[in-house]
Amino acid sequence: MATNSPLLFALHDNQAYAARVAARLGLPLAAVEERVYEDGEHKSWPVDEVDGRRVVLFASLHSDAELSTNDKLCRLMFFCCALKDAGTSQVQVVAPYLCYTRKERRTHPQDAVINRYVATLLEASGVDRLMTLEVHDAAAFDNAFRIPTQHLDSTELFAEHFAGLADGTELVAVSPDMGGIKRAERFRSRLEQRLGRPVASACVEKHRNNDVVTGGGLLGSVRGKTAIIVDDLISTGSTLLQAGKACQEAGAIRLFAAAAHGLFTGGSALLDSPLFERIVICDSVPPFRLAPEVAAQRLEILGTSALVAARLVQSY
Repeated sequence: MATNSPLLFALHDNQAYAARVAARLGLPLAAVEERVYEDGEHKSWPVDEVDGRRVVLFASLHSDAELSTNDKLCRLMFFCCALKDAGTSQVQVVAPYLCYTRKERRTHPQDAVINRYVATLLEASGVDRLMTLEVHDAAAFDNAFRIPTQHLDSTELFAEHFAGLADGTELVAVSPDMGGIKRAERFRSRLEQRLGRPVASACVEKHRNNDVVTGGGLLGSVRGKTAIIVDDLISTGSTLLQAGKACQEAGAIRLFAAAAHGLFTGGSALLDSPLFERIVICDSVPPFRLAPEVAAQRLEILGTSALVAARLVQSY
């Protein structure tokens, strides 16, 4: 990191994640003062002097046991405004999980395109740059913002991980729906490069109507192969379960699942299923909805702090 290093701040429950990135950068975390009032109102402000300084602010925008997504978004905007009022020269937000990226298009007349509204709110709050990990649709993410953005791709992390697990069986990278084909193809290509041998591809047909997932037809061959189903996030787990069943019925001999963000809004339903040998996620969202013993037995969590730190160094 250059001599004129930015100040690093962390909001909400992001101190542990930010500390891992800060350690790689060789920088400390700056202090934040927060106050919650009796009526639920809140304010926060930087303790360290920020006038004329560049700031990197860590704030993963997922709900948790204490704060909703909207609570965190509102607190982030207020803190960014406070930074700009105090003279900060540049605010870069690092949101390992960025809320509302799935709400990127209209599905019926007069529908709300909320990812664009979030972009407008963050820009109006003084955010100059934004970095995030594995959004639902990278093109929609880029189009929503008018400030510089960095989209970190998790497929290289997954390719490195699964290359170390590969045995002698043929491998196939599977997209759980048509919308994820490009993501699965990036993973397939990088895994193939690491292994130096062919990796096949397949896709599961999926339809969603009012949050009910149907379909299950499989395009491509998985028979006799180890299938790795790759998605951007796990919410209830129904999409991965459906895709796993389709691969099992089509003759896959081993099944793994990988997704950047593990929300697990359906609890441990996915991990309770015997379909998958292991489920691999990144550390953008702590698996707080899972019992620790269940997570330890079935879940593998890949760190993203090195990836984030490397991109931050490139930014300055």
